[in-house]
Amino acid sequence: MTRFSAAVSDSSDDENDVHMVQYSKKSPVRSPIKLPEAHNAEAGSDEDIGVDQESDEETSDEDNSSDMQEEDLAPARSRLTRNHVLTADSDDDTEDGSEDTSSRSASSSESDIDVLAQREDVSVIPWARQVGVDAQKMHVMQTSLFRIPEEAVAIKAMNRATRPQFKLPLTVRRKHSRDSIGDGLRMDSQERASFAHDIEPPAYRPSRKYARVEISASAVAGCEDGLVDAGLAFGRSFRVGWGPGGTLVHLGRLCAASSQIDTSANSSVITKTTVPLFAGSHKEANGRLSCLLQHHLSKTPIVKDESGIPFADPSTELNFASFVSLYPSSDHSDEQSLFRLGRALFDSIDLHLAPEITVDVRNRISAVRRKAALSDWLEEAVGYLVDADLKKNVSGDSAACIYTLLTGNQIEKACDAAMDNGYIKLATLISQASGDFEFREDLTEQIQLWREQRIDLHIGESTRKIYALLAGILDIVEGSKGSSLEQCPDVDPIKGLDWKRTFGLHLWFSEPMDAPISQVFGSYNRSRQESPFRVSPPLPSYLDSSESSPFNVPTPSPSDALFSLIRLHADPACSLSQALSPLSFGPSPGDYSLSWHLYIILSRCMRIRDFADRADPGRRRDVMDDDNELDQHEGHSPSADLLASSYAHQLEQLGMLQEAVFVLLHIEGSAGREKAIKDLLHRSAEKLDEWMCSGILGSLKIPMAWVNEARAVYAIYEGKVFEAYQLYLNAGLYQQAHDLAVVELAPEAVIRQDLDLLISLFERIANQTVDGWHTRGKVYMDYAHAMTRIPELHASLTESAVPDVVEEQELDNFTRTVPRLINILPDVLSNPSDPRHKVALAEMISGLTAVLDIVKPLALVRPFCFVG
Repeated sequence: MTRFSAAVSDSSDDENDVHMVQYSKKSPVRSPIKLPEAHNAEAGSDEDIGVDQESDEETSDEDNSSDMQEEDLAPARSRLTRNHVLTADSDDDTEDGSEDTSSRSASSSESDIDVLAQREDVSVIPWARQVGVDAQKMHVMQTSLFRIPEEAVAIKAMNRATRPQFKLPLTVRRKHSRDSIGDGLRMDSQERASFAHDIEPPAYRPSRKYARVEISASAVAGCEDGLVDAGLAFGRSFRVGWGPGGTLVHLGRLCAASSQIDTSANSSVITKTTVPLFAGSHKEANGRLSCLLQHHLSKTPIVKDESGIPFADPSTELNFASFVSLYPSSDHSDEQSLFRLGRALFDSIDLHLAPEITVDVRNRISAVRRKAALSDWLEEAVGYLVDADLKKNVSGDSAACIYTLLTGNQIEKACDAAMDNGYIKLATLISQASGDFEFREDLTEQIQLWREQRIDLHIGESTRKIYALLAGILDIVEGSKGSSLEQCPDVDPIKGLDWKRTFGLHLWFSEPMDAPISQVFGSYNRSRQESPFRVSPPLPSYLDSSESSPFNVPTPSPSDALFSLIRLHADPACSLSQALSPLSFGPSPGDYSLSWHLYIILSRCMRIRDFADRADPGRRRDVMDDDNELDQHEGHSPSADLLASSYAHQLEQLGMLQEAVFVLLHIEGSAGREKAIKDLLHRSAEKLDEWMCSGILGSLKIPMAWVNEARAVYAIYEGKVFEAYQLYLNAGLYQQAHDLAVVELAPEAVIRQDLDLLISLFERIANQTVDGWHTRGKVYMDYAHAMTRIPELHASLTESAVPDVVEEQELDNFTRTVPRLINILPDVLSNPSDPRHKVALAEMISGLTAVLDIVKPLALVRPFCFVG
């Protein structure tokens, strides 16, 4: 069956819109059909008035329906109305063509033959010959004035919509509709290619039950000062929020999401709670963090960024080794152990190699040196644990002492202990610990031979552990299986060891000497996951402590910070945010002190690893890159800014204001850095004494305007309005100074009739850009100028025999501006709750009226006089 497609041409305003009906893509272009002369006349008349008719009521039989006979075209012409226009989609399926089948039902094989006969000459226009017009000329005119079928199809394809369009229904009034109550945007009616394609229903959008109302329509309007129900009074503005010094203001009782509470939050009692952010005492935390931050400041220059905001840019000299120098050699705390591990894993190593040494050789030597540094750190970290186990060996078992020394890689002491107790051959084997593969194979065969011959029953458990370690065996060593008297128990070489010594056994005995750190870490981590009940997990040291803690440890337990640092070096896919979790360093989930210091070293100084929300962490910075500013900063990390803000909040709770400002200087965004520091200064304005300001303005290079702004806010809080006004002026905040002078200071000056003070309040603001200056502050200056100048002009003109023309003109200007000034005054002093505004308004109106009546008594009533 022949299919049609209709398209509307986008001709210019001088042309008529032509509806062209053509065959599908399978049919070639055909010549126009022959029409009677009467029909041609109608077509011509239609072309003349086609501008005033709708495009849907016209048909383009002349251009597109060349394959239809005249008797078939006549009924089809009357049936193609605007409601039954034939259109074809991309799948050549007919849409909205309910009557198209009737127009095509007359086609048959005979008519097809006739149609093919008419297609022979596509360039001839039959009816042009009848009217005596040159066919070639008519063809040129037709193609110039009307769209050809191929062009119409191309235009229709370009204008066809490719996706569902979203429109606003006529039934929805956008001005009063809200998406929250179910109105708003709806998807337009969808079209489908054919009846074989189903239209998918639109996504369900549930309506919100509640919607925000304006304050004028709220039930709380006018009840903001109610003290009986604080929840109602502060319902629109109050929320759980942090205050100065880590205080938390809230209703009800603080609890977890799964806690069972016996009190209701629907009360009028507002509670101020100081949330603990440190596990220890504030005094101990103050001294510890002050030492770290002072060292950090000594290695960090304060510069200004492109926006002129101070910014802390740590140098490459700030590494782990610089922090290690802060601790004495006798200190064995977890904090110093953390920095020493970082020095072993990440600090630069001077290899002392010639420049011609290849990169592969350098990397190999660096890996060996790095592993040796890790081994030295691990020996020192577990030394006190080995000493503690030796003291517990009260039985005097010499083999147990040797095994304990081997767990700390104290090979020399283990050899001496073996020789002192008569184990000469064993001492010879211990001296070859961490030997080659053949040495380990020999010891493995020896253990296997003992088990097969059931000799292990007569060998002590500690001796069997020693042989297992020397053979590189960390799995359970099975004993010989015999009768009850000849049965030997199994031996676990790592039984009762903490995670550090277990990791050390993988480093010293299990893995080959040339194995990289990543392979050693993978071996320990794999054994930990395969045997979680036998291998000690890397838990933080505070979990082993018997001291009670106010914090609850989540499940699963966090990893030790030392283990996280090793993993960060061994696993390139390790996330920095997981490695720097606060619970890895201490029991407090809000203690970000060590997390922040490690982040600054690893990310900002060494460029080793960064948070995932930064686009590019950059390459590792060397000393030679310090002059290259383009390589020092790239991207932006919101996680880094949040980490700095959290640490600064802790320092604020300790009262370390200067240190908190220094930490906030590391925020990367200029706008966020400025806002965070200003908010901190506002919250701590009462502490901004001379000593505190000298440190903030000197070493930290904070602008004086920020400090004055904070002190001005605090002065307003204490009722020192004039001091706040002066601080605003010194800070260059003329808008705030202007508003404060208009509302608070100027009315009092008017009441006191101190016109000099009134003028001095606005003299420094007059030349600045201030919103509302001409309708507020300038009004006071005009008032003071009028009250002083009008009497002077009147006295001068009265006393002089010959009036001065300039003075008369100035006085005449006053007579015109004073009435306008009186009309503006009620808008300037518009606070009805302040009695000073009422008194000042009456004083200013009466004063202006009095001085104007002296010059022209009828000046104020002239606008109300009727002209006859």
